[in-house]
Parts: sequence; structure tokens; C-alpha cells
Amino acid sequence: MKNIFIINGHQKYPFSEGKLNASLTEKAEGYFKSNGYNIKKTTMEDNYDVNEEIEKFKWADVVFFQTPLNWMGVSWSFKKYIDEVFSMGMMGEMSDGDGRSKEAPKKNYGLGGKLNGKYMMSVTANAPKEAFNNPEETFFNGMSEDDLLKPMHLNFKWFGFEPLPTFVAYDVMKNPEIENDFNRFENHLKANF
Repeated sequence: MKNIFIINGHQKYPFSEGKLNASLTEKAEGYFKSNGYNIKKTTMEDNYDVNEEIEKFKWADVVFFQTPLNWMGVSWSFKKYIDEVFSMGMMGEMSDGDGRSKEAPKKNYGLGGKLNGKYMMSVTANAPKEAFNNPEETFFNGMSEDDLLKPMHLNFKWFGFEPLPTFVAYDVMKNPEIENDFNRFENHLKANF
């Protein structure tokens, strides 16, 4: 049986309470429960203990994290979590430092990960789907969603996790298609688990 660690990285704002991120997190949890997975969760709104969080990463076969796209990255509370948990995790629990050795100090940077598993990002974005993968849209200039999320991909690679396909709910503030997003999300989970 697989162990799934679910993270809801939403930060509440007056204009964005996090209902969609909470709903997608709940849908993921329901899907995993109904398919016999063991689940542990963390929500950025909750207090957490850094050592307990490190143990969750070590326990997990899959890390599923739900996050809004905030200013081309994750929310400040999720970034704080990453800074606290990942920084402590790289002290031997989740990785052997940065992967380099005294014998070869210029090689293997970022390759000290001690964990085996996969991760899946699920992202809510105000940007429309058409803003990505299109060189005519000059803001992203042809970038894909995963290009934009490269820092998060590198964070997980650092610890030895392999990516599963990313899910994105697009245009969630100006032109939401919530029921369609929920259907696509369910199909996305079925295709990957």
C-alpha cells in the first residue's frame, strides 16, 4: 500500500479564501482514501512541527501538494514551510547536504537526496491556459507551466523525488470553470494513481 503525504499550500487573503485549493485537496484525499492509500496531511494554515514534517516526507511514497500560483511561485507561508522543513531536512534526514563531497567539491551539487518517491503538483492559477506554451503571449514568452514551476521541481529533485504530471486549474478568478476543473482533476488522478 502506498503512503501519500498531502500538503495544502494555500495562504488566505481577503480576496482569495482558498476554497478551490481546499476543495481540490479534499478531492485528492477522498480519491486516495477510496483507493486504499495511507494519508498524512499538512495545511499551511495549521501549526506544524518541523521534525514531524520531515518524518512525513521520509514516510511518503508520494507527496501531493496543492498550491495557488502566487506571483509566479508558491504562497509566502508555503515558502516559509519549505525554508524551515527543507533546510532542516538537508542536514542528513532528507539529503546529505547539497550532495558534494570534500573529495569532489565541484561535482554533484543538488544530488544528495536520500528519499525515494514521487511528487505531484496541483496548481490553481489566474492565468488562462492560453498564456502558456505560446511564444506569441509575450509575458511567459512560450514558457510551459512546468517551466514556471521549475524551482519547485528542483526542490523535490534535491531530495530524490521524481515528478508525476502537474495538474493546473486555469483562469480561476476571472473565468472559472470549476466543475470542468474537478472533472479534469479526477481524471488526472485516475491516470496517475
